[in-house]
Amino acid sequence: MMTTKPMKKRAEPSESAKARILAAAEPVFAEWGFDAATVRKISEAAGVPVALINYHFGSKEGLYRAIFETRAPTIMDQRIAGLRLARAEPDLDRRIDLVVKALIYPMFSLRGESPSADFGRIIVREMSDPQSEARGIFRDMFDPVADMLTAAIAECFPDWTVKEVHWAYHTMLGAMTILMTDNGRMARLSNGEVQSDDWEEAALHMCAILVAGLKHRDRSQTRGV
Repeated sequence: MMTTKPMKKRAEPSESAKARILAAAEPVFAEWGFDAATVRKISEAAGVPVALINYHFGSKEGLYRAIFETRAPTIMDQRIAGLRLARAEPDLDRRIDLVVKALIYPMFSLRGESPSADFGRIIVREMSDPQSEARGIFRDMFDPVADMLTAAIAECFPDWTVKEVHWAYHTMLGAMTILMTDNGRMARLSNGEVQSDDWEEAALHMCAILVAGLKHRDRSQTRGV
């Protein structure tokens, strides 16, 4: 009696095309931003017809959101893990170091690898895009962990007001964004002494400066504002 081996399931061509589109879209969005990254540029980079982008993702914004849905959970999981580690530290003076690291390190580590470096640039572009709020990507995917981070800061400084906590958090985001978008200016101004592409060194310096700013903040000027 003849027996037949079970045939291996082959990936559907449409599945392969969808993966190619996602992979090709990241560097295009990273380079051009949401508005200037056309579906034609993405389809050419992926080697697929333009119609397949709408077929798989519904629209350019659907594709853009799919990139975040694929990539963002890793960053959020890393931040949550970092915050759990921080909350296990009973000394609030040491805990704030861990809270700041939970914010900074997951983002800076994106600079150290490709294609994650492209996603890092996409995040920074989205943060500064006037249409970001309308798209709601940060609200849906990042804000829940942002709430956890601000709560952790407030726990470290229980006498701070809500305003002081949020000004601190968004100041840290601003500093992080500047370094994430550096394309060589730091190296030029420092005559090559500083290389922002060394993400571990960048994160180390950034965290040390931010923690010092939080711990030694002069509240006398803002406490009643």
